[in-house]
Amino acid sequence: MRKWFRGPLKATVKRIALRVLFVLALFWGGGIVLFSFLPVPFSAVMVERQLGAWFSGDFGYVAHSDWVGMDDISPWMALAVVAAEDQRFPDHWGLDFSAIEKALSHNERHENRIRGASTISQQTVKNLLLWDGKSWVRKGLEAGLTLGMEAVWTKRRILTVYLNIAEFGDGVFGVEEASQRYFHKPASRLTMSEAALLAAVLPNPIRFQAAAPSGYVRSRQAWILRQMRQLGGEAFLQSNKLY
Repeated sequence: MRKWFRGPLKATVKRIALRVLFVLALFWGGGIVLFSFLPVPFSAVMVERQLGAWFSGDFGYVAHSDWVGMDDISPWMALAVVAAEDQRFPDHWGLDFSAIEKALSHNERHENRIRGASTISQQTVKNLLLWDGKSWVRKGLEAGLTLGMEAVWTKRRILTVYLNIAEFGDGVFGVEEASQRYFHKPASRLTMSEAALLAAVLPNPIRFQAAAPSGYVRSRQAWILRQMRQLGGEAFLQSNKLY
């Protein structure tokens, strides 16, 4: 009796799991195709933040983003995030194996100072389709979906979506919302220094604040400005068809 019960039950669980995976695959695949040309109304991380606020009793929290095309974003902002987050962005296929190898080597030597190696493409996938946090399951899904996104989207499209859904502060998503909130002007008018400041908070936008930058954020802003100049400024974006 027990063996009979385990057999059908195991088969049922397996069948349900396969159906769930099939639905998720359709959802993720459809999202990659549709958002290759449609504006992104919200992201998975935005939904996660909003639900988390409601469940904690914070009904005043609103995860908000205003979509803008790349032509309505300052070229300095596009250059700043590439300089800060992923300087090999134009060259890799979503996964930067050289950066991964360096990060693993660094983390073995400095266990208390973990270094990540996520590309802009990976961060876009994580923000748009997955959830926040660290787990091997999520990282595996992230890697697979990143390769799929790179196959369908252009680099310019990936950068455009990234800038529209990146978290720049508590409830502040997207460069247009961040520019209006912190500098009271559209993202198209961001200066080189302002763009570098916004990029400086991206590693941890809840801890690091563009509205009240710490000494560390200011030093990171200065480093990003140097990297932007070394990359070649706007010419770097144009030569790589990013702007």
